[in-house]
Amino acid sequence: MTERVWVLADPRAGTAAQALGIAERLGLPFRTVPLAWGPLARLPLRWGTLAGLAPTARGAFTGPWPDLALSAGRRSAPLALWLAARGVRTVHCMRPGFAERRFDLLVAGRHDDPPVAPNMLPILGATHRMSPARLAAAREEWVAFAALPTPRVALLLGGPPRAEGMAPATAAAIGATVAGFAGSVMATGSRRTGAAAEQAVATALAAVPHRLHRWGDGGPNPYAGMLAWADAVVVTGDSVSMLSESLATAAPVFIADPGGLGPRHRRLHDSLLAAGQVRLLADAPAPFPRDALDETGRVAAAILDRGLA
Repeated sequence: MTERVWVLADPRAGTAAQALGIAERLGLPFRTVPLAWGPLARLPLRWGTLAGLAPTARGAFTGPWPDLALSAGRRSAPLALWLAARGVRTVHCMRPGFAERRFDLLVAGRHDDPPVAPNMLPILGATHRMSPARLAAAREEWVAFAALPTPRVALLLGGPPRAEGMAPATAAAIGATVAGFAGSVMATGSRRTGAAAEQAVATALAAVPHRLHRWGDGGPNPYAGMLAWADAVVVTGDSVSMLSESLATAAPVFIADPGGLGPRHRRLHDSLLAAGQVRLLADAPAPFPRDALDETGRVAAAILDRGLA
């Protein structure tokens, strides 16, 4: 018996998480279909085709077909339309830039200026896997964070989207600002941060109790635990995923500038600022009221309401 839902999982974790997060919230059995791209994936394929897949990945696309396919990102859009031609309903995250009317539901960030259309569902940020249940479980798993002095600030570090790591001086300035108002800091680096920037943050945080998880550190990843125990979150504005996951908490969220951000990131920040969901790091530590944002749950509910799953 085939699963009713397939998740087309892009190799990029942040992109795959958009589709996986929705699948997890639907509460239905689903199959994860790992994708691997071949050379043709670089081309703007604008029709339903498997041509962008590496040959080793094409074998997964055999019947029986599911009722629903969840996908995210430009490269997976032709695969979703290939399945649509075989009677599969499609929910796609991020605007594909072509054939948008052929998807049953498109989930697009407000910062991408989606048009008004019956199959378009605008959301703040992006869908993700940081559900209320996952945060509750992480709070229990990482109860050791409860011993840190309050206010506990989660510092989530990315880096410039198209650079070799964040500039150490920029990282040090962010760390020093956070250290100036935090009772303790729970910090984590990411692939784009770089070892030099992580060390600069460690030095800047030396005067306050802190935990720093560096990119590549072994052992369990405390990221979800940091969010679950945070009294405030400071996140660099390069990562749509980290920003969106931070908004799943009810803590005040402040955006720090890692440098190198383009117009799309600025539009994202503007959309979140206009909705009252974030403030800039320059405004910290002034608290502001906000409720946890559950856009992933809203998307899952819309799929069920429309009878797509």
